[in-house]
Amino acid sequence: MNTSPDRQPFSQTNPSRVLICLGTAVLGLLVRAAVAGEIQGRVTLRGAPPSEKLVDLTGFDDVSRTYPALVGELKTRHYRVSADGGLANVFIHVKQGLEGRTFPPPTDRPVLDQTNAGFYPYVLGVRTQQTVLIRNSEPYLDTVHALPRENREFNIAQPAGSEVAERRFDKPEVLIRVKCEVHPWEFAFIGVVEHPFFAVTDENGRYRLPPGLPAGKYVLEAVHPKAGRLTSEVEVAGDETRVVDFAFEAPTVKSPPKEPAPAVGASNGPVSPGRP
Repeated sequence: MNTSPDRQPFSQTNPSRVLICLGTAVLGLLVRAAVAGEIQGRVTLRGAPPSEKLVDLTGFDDVSRTYPALVGELKTRHYRVSADGGLANVFIHVKQGLEGRTFPPPTDRPVLDQTNAGFYPYVLGVRTQQTVLIRNSEPYLDTVHALPRENREFNIAQPAGSEVAERRFDKPEVLIRVKCEVHPWEFAFIGVVEHPFFAVTDENGRYRLPPGLPAGKYVLEAVHPKAGRLTSEVEVAGDETRVVDFAFEAPTVKSPPKEPAPAVGASNGPVSPGRP
């Protein structure tokens, strides 16, 4: 049997050589991970958000029977703001800079669920051609009506206990509005992009895009269903994490119009006849 140093069987291989090879491989993985760019940050709302509207459940016996504690308490969810101004439910994505690049297809299947008298999550991010599972966890009939501008519209009726539906979106679109035709206060919004570099802000307004963003110059966009859109240019090197924050302005609450002041000399009483 040939036992030359360059062709030793594994059982006779020098252990130190094996450790060196393993160490080199691990170091290579760490180096490749270190050069993966990353973006994170926070989204805030300047000013007081508009008051949420109380949902009148009169006539919606299916909801009031299922959730008696929500009667007189259920409100819209347009603005979710933390005590220090962090804005939740903002869709963050790389808007420009990834053109011409391809990425492995996603393997996970995000879920849009109807439960607790609403859609959850309120804002969902997916990729083009990614399967979205649409589920009704309520003990009553719900519908899921997607109203895209670029993709195909659909309207699904889901009785209690019905099977989970599956849908895909062919084109990028931010944001797609989804509503329930049975319960008019129920809305959700879906951001569809062609790449994996997106996120939705949490309850404190914080977000983190997935690692692995190639080095380059990008336009990052923050989209909120009510507050609007903001963009920011950012350059990412291969070995750094960049912090990009956004600040939306709270909408101005319009005051009711004031009645015009009476003209000088005018009287609020009946007009008296003039002198002859």
